[in-house]
This record gives sequence, structure tokens and C-alpha cells, in this order.
Amino acid sequence: MRSHHCPNRSRFPLPFLGLALVLLISLAPPTSCCTEQEKSSLLQVLAGFSQNLGLAESWRSDTDCCTWEGITCSLNRTVTDVSLASRGLEGSISPFLGNLTGLLRLNLSCNSLSGGLPLELVSSSSIILLDVSFNRLTGALSELSSSTPARPLQVLNISSNLFAGRFPSTTWEVMNSLVVLNASTNSLTGQLPTTLCLSAPSFSVLELSINEFSGNIPPGLGNCSMLKLLSAGYNNLSGTLPDEVFKVTSLEHISLPNNWLEGALNGITKLTNLVTLDLGGNKISGNIPDAIGELKSLEELHLEQNHMSGELPSSLSNCTHLTTIILKGNQFHGELTKVNFSNLPNLKKLDLLHNNFIGKIPESLYSCSKLTALRLSSNHFHGQPSEKIGNLKSLSFLSLANLSLTNITRTLQILGRSRSLNTLLIGSNFLHETMPEDDGINGFENLQVLSMSDCSLSGTIPDWLSKLTNLRVLFLQSNQLTGPIPEWISSLNLLLYLDISNNSFTGEISTALMEMPMLKSDKTASKVFFELPVYLFSPFIQYLKPGAFPKVLNLAINKFTGVIPGEIGQLRALVSLNLSSNKLTGEIPEPICTLTNLQMLDLSSNHFTGTIPAALNNLHFLSKFNISNNDLEGPIPTVGQLSTFPDSSFDGNPKLCGPLIVSHCGSAEASPESINSREEIGSKVIFAIAFGAFFAVGVLYDQMVLARYFG
Repeated sequence: MRSHHCPNRSRFPLPFLGLALVLLISLAPPTSCCTEQEKSSLLQVLAGFSQNLGLAESWRSDTDCCTWEGITCSLNRTVTDVSLASRGLEGSISPFLGNLTGLLRLNLSCNSLSGGLPLELVSSSSIILLDVSFNRLTGALSELSSSTPARPLQVLNISSNLFAGRFPSTTWEVMNSLVVLNASTNSLTGQLPTTLCLSAPSFSVLELSINEFSGNIPPGLGNCSMLKLLSAGYNNLSGTLPDEVFKVTSLEHISLPNNWLEGALNGITKLTNLVTLDLGGNKISGNIPDAIGELKSLEELHLEQNHMSGELPSSLSNCTHLTTIILKGNQFHGELTKVNFSNLPNLKKLDLLHNNFIGKIPESLYSCSKLTALRLSSNHFHGQPSEKIGNLKSLSFLSLANLSLTNITRTLQILGRSRSLNTLLIGSNFLHETMPEDDGINGFENLQVLSMSDCSLSGTIPDWLSKLTNLRVLFLQSNQLTGPIPEWISSLNLLLYLDISNNSFTGEISTALMEMPMLKSDKTASKVFFELPVYLFSPFIQYLKPGAFPKVLNLAINKFTGVIPGEIGQLRALVSLNLSSNKLTGEIPEPICTLTNLQMLDLSSNHFTGTIPAALNNLHFLSKFNISNNDLEGPIPTVGQLSTFPDSSFDGNPKLCGPLIVSHCGSAEASPESINSREEIGSKVIFAIAFGAFFAVGVLYDQMVLARYFG
């Protein structure tokens, strides 16, 4: 079931609404009532709701229906409005609404209504606004015959439902007054409609994103002389943008991300009223045309995940209203200094991840005082960020990963001046330097996510990290850090994700880790959103807020010794625990079996002995499990959760027996084939953690492979 978030639709201040209500009451005749026919029809509508959250208390047959909740009547007591948005309604939409011959506006949005959309509503001879968005409506949309008399409908919103089947074609021929059509977030198929523009001269908004439309963008859209918004992202559209579309100079917003569109952008500069251009996630090629500077109203430019190349034209500086530039995942090259960012005072987000830019970070960038997010990772910039970065008072997201930066101490001292930073990603830099212990590293008081992974840093976990009291996520994996885990780790009260894998930490697993508050509690972190998504391990996993990260403790591939502390059972909120490839001994402690939120448990390649605790079957959410390459013995459970895992989860334990492996329980001696001792761990593939968020309309937006660093 697709999950939807219903937006807040209130647009008027309460005093305005109150005044309007007073006027309506004062103008209404005191004695006349709505007709019995309309009252009867509305009671039939009420009968179709299986849940109405008290609506029946207002909709009583012995009262005037013009006084009922959600009902508005005209001066002659004809029902003109039925407004029942966000009322928790369940059940079906009654066709009796079509009997309200004076009905102008019907709003049933943001409920849980099911069934189909009655044809009587779409074909109504009175309704001008029909909004059934954010429900659970199903089925196909009915076709109206082209011989049907012209219908007055102006706004049709059926978005965020479960409609399927081919999108109507002839229906729109009789919608002469249509201005807005929103059918986004359904499962509709077929081609984009082509008759809208010919039949409805005032048509201006076409929103069909997140469906299953296919085929080319029809040239017939060029007839929409009043079209302001064209949105059909997340479909299966192909081909090029037809030249006819570039003639619709009224267009202000083009949003066609995540399709299969190709070709160049040369014609786009004719749309001089364009405010938003989003063609991300397609197969667009060529460069950004020099004439881009003619788009004086352009505010958002999204061209990520395409096949574009070339240098950024200096004329981009002429688009002085730009707030967002997202170009990640292309083959752009050259120096950024050709663009004078000083002319872009409104710029808030710049994302150039994974291109081929060279040279220094342009000084003019530090004059963009409104900048909140800057991602330059995986390019060929050189040098350090300027001390002027402290001028960016609003900068909260900074990603400089994989840029061959040097001098980590100086870099941290400079970046510490950015007091608003909550996300700092600087992994895959500073190769073979030493982790700074310098107490002079200050700032970062608002930092929530910090990545210094894949740097081959030596040294220990520095004490200055203990001052980052707002830290939620810490990535230190793939370095050469040594020593024990510091006792102050538990003082980071908000830390919920700790990855220190693939280092050389020693000693026993500190019981301080068992006192981490967020891993003990089901509490969630604050609802702060990232300015840009943070990627983890896979192109299909992106996080839009710190609280969306799973609660993880990853100590894999180190030199930890001793037993797993019994206090591990305190980490009841833990979702992933990875202790693989260490030198841990003893038995698998029973308290692990109480971590019922675990989805991933990896204890492989250690020296654990004893039997497999039967209570591990209580971990009902467990989807990844590995205890291979230990010295465990006894039977492998043949029922329950553990019986669902492949034999590779148990390999390399010669004393284990069971139907999943060669050694069967009860045999006198394990067969030679079952004794598969692996003295060399070699290059071990760590489990990837498969968690993600489908962001309402913000969903799996990118296709970037970031296997070694965080973007």
C-alpha cells in the first residue's frame, strides 16, 4: 500500500475565515431550508461511509442540511459545497452526490475512502472543482464519450490514490473549462493526453508524476498556449523533448525527472519564463547551452544523473534568481571559476557530486551568504577550503569527500568556523595522516552527522569528539585507528549510528558502548531534515534526516578480544549489530536474544564456542544472520527464524550439525567435507545494511554508486 502524506491546505488566516463565516450567516435567509431531495441524497452519501468520526451527529434528518458540518449552501439554499477533507472517512464515495444539481465544489481529500470514482461526479453538469486526492480509490477511470455535452469542470485532483489502467483520452475533449489536472501518484498507464490543449484553451497545470505512463512527450502539448506547469516525473517516458514544447513560452515549471528522456537542451532557452527545470535521472546529453543566461526567472536547475558534459557556461551567472543547482552524476569538467557565484545572491543549494571539475573551489562561492548546502565530493578540486567559509552563516550541509584534501588538522580548524553545520562528510581524503588530538579543534556544536571514513588515518579516537553533544551519526570506518574505545562514548546522548569497522582497535568491547542512551531507548532523534540526501552503501539508500538512520553498532574487522559483555542486552533499540572478524571468545551470550529489534546480526570470523542459543529464534525481524567461521558446536535449529537462513550463515564451524550442512546430527564423526577450516579471512565482504526511506514524493531519487565513501 502506497503511503501518502496529506498536505496542510489552509491558505487563509483565521480572522479572514471568521469574517467570511459571519457574512455567510448574516446573508443566509433565516427560515428557508435545503430541499428534501438534497437532504435525502446527502444522507445516502453518509450511509456510504463506514467510518465518519461523528459526522452523523451533525447530519441529522430533522435539521436543515445547510447547517450540517462541511455543507455550504447558496442564498437560495441550494447545496454548493461539500467539504469533508481530513475527516477520517472510510467507505465509498456515493454516486448520490451527482443528484446535487447545484454542487460546485466537492472536496473529499485526505481520507481513507476506497472503491471507484463515480462517473456521476466527473460527468456532472455543475461541479467545477473535484478533489478526491490522498485516498485509497481504485479501479480504472471511466471514459466520457466525445458526444457528451461540454462539462464545466475546472479543477480535477485525483492524485495519491490507487487508480490503474489506461488514462482516459476522449474524456478531456468535453472538458472545455479545465484548468488544472492532477493525477499524480497512481498506477495509470498509456500515453500523456494530447487533446487537453485543443479542447480547453485555459488549461495551465498538468501533473501526472509517479505513474506508469510511457511513450514520447506528445508534440500536441505545444498547443497549450496557457500551460504553466508540465510535470510527469517518475514514469517511463522516452524520446526527446519535442520542439513544439519549447514554443509554449508561458511555461514556468517543467518537471520530468526519472524517465528515459534523451537529446540535448538547446531549445530550452526559449522558455524565458521558466522558474523550475527538473530533468534529473534521464539520459539527457550535451552541455548546458550558453544561452541559459536568458532564463532570467530561473530559480531551480536539476540536471543530475544524466549524460551531460562540457564546462559550466559563464552565462549561468546571469540567472540571478537561482536558488538550487543540482548537477551531480554527470561528466561536467573544467574549472568552476568561470561562473561568478557572486552574482547568485539567492543560491541555497549547490550539488556537483561525481563530476570531473578541476581547479580550486572558487572564492566567489563564499559570497553566497544564503548557501545552506554545498556538495563538491568526487571531483578533482585541489587545495583546502578557504577560511572565508566562515562567512556562510547558514551552511548546514557540507560534503567534500574524495577530493584528495590534505592536512586534516587545518581543515577541521577552518570548517569549525561554520557554526551552523549539522552534516560534515570529508571521507576519502587526508590519506595516511594522523587523526588530530588537538584540543584546539573547536566549533561543530550543531554537528549531527560526521564522516571521516576511508582515510587510512592513524591514531586513536580523539577526545574532541566528546564535545559534539548533538552527534547522531559517526562514520570512522576504514582507517587505521588503534587503541580502545573511549569511555566517554556513552556521554554522546544522541548517538544512534556508530561505525568504526575496518580499523585496528584493541582490547575488550567497552561496557561504555552498552550505556549509549539512543541504543537503549526507542526514542527517535529530532525531526531535522538534511538540505541534501546522505547516501549509504547503495545508490538506492538515501537518508533525508538523521532520525531516519537505523540504530547501528558496527565494530567489525578490528582486533577486539575477550567476550561479548552481558550488558549487550541493554541495547534494546539496536537494529544492526556487527562484531565480525575480530578475536572474540566465549559463548554467544543469551542477552543478545533479547534484542528483538535486530534485523542484522553478524558474529562471523571470531572464536566463539558453545552452542547456538535457541532463543535467537525470538529475533523475528532478523533478515541477515551470520555466525560462520567460529568454533560453535551442536545442532543448528531446524525450526523458527534461524532455519530460514542459508547454510553459508553457519559454514566454517566443524562441530555444528544439522540438515543444512554435511555433518548430520547423531553421526559418529563429522565427514571430512564438513571440516572446512578457514584460517585466512582474506578479503571479507561485509553485510550491506538494507534500510531506506520512501519519501513521499521524495522517493529513490538518485542512482549514484558510492561504495567507498559517503556523498
